Order: sequence, then C-alpha cells, then structure tokens
Amino acid sequence: MLTSSPNTIFDQTSIFALNTTNSLIGLAIYVLAVVALWRIFTKAGYPGWLAIIPIVNAIFLVKIAGFSGWMSLLYLIPIVNIVFHIIVAIRVGRAFGHGGFFSFFLLVVFWVIGYLIVGFSDDKYRPERI
Repeated sequence: MLTSSPNTIFDQTSIFALNTTNSLIGLAIYVLAVVALWRIFTKAGYPGWLAIIPIVNAIFLVKIAGFSGWMSLLYLIPIVNIVFHIIVAIRVGRAFGHGGFFSFFLLVVFWVIGYLIVGFSDDKYRPERI
C-alpha cells in the first residue's frame, strides 16, 4: 500500500532532523546577510538596523542602487524581478567602486560572500559612480 506519510518513527525522525538542519542553515545565511547589509547601509548613510527587516532591506538596497524605493515593487513581478535584481546588484557594486564582473558573480550568484566583501572592505559609497 502506498501512502504519502512516513511509515515508521525512524522516517519521521529523519524528516524532522532534515527540516531542523535546513532551518539552521537558512538562519545562518540570514544572519550573515543581515551583518553584511548592516555594514552596507551604514556606509551608504542609512541606519544599519534596517537590514534586519526583510522587505525594508530590499527597499533600501534599491535606494542605494540609485532608484526610487517604489521601484522595489518590481520584485513582485515574475521574471522582471530577476532582471531587476541583476540591475540593482550591478548598480550597488558600481556605487562602491566595483565592476560588472564582480557585481554579477559576487552580488548576484554568490550574494552573501559579495555583500560581505563590499560591507567589510574599505570601499566608499559614492552615488555619482552609478
């Protein structure tokens, strides 16, 4: 008989352990992202605590990229959000003095590492570079 629920206590325990592990990994990535964005926001002249709030940090990251905060609504449109995220990442990298290659690979693909590098480096935020 085929069922969709786990059959034994061992199956249930392994599912719980997997969920716990994934939750801890996700929490660690979120904490690293908050630390990196906190530093980026303070470099750009915004309060660092804004990095803790999930939707608000996206709005202020769009502002750091030189767009209006209302442009962050583009993250709600499928496919447009991917293109807009790449544009925002490249503009944020450019505002901190990095090129397009760095911005694409380290602020889009490996975003936690890239934002940590931008946050903890000696780069200065200059909006006229955008």
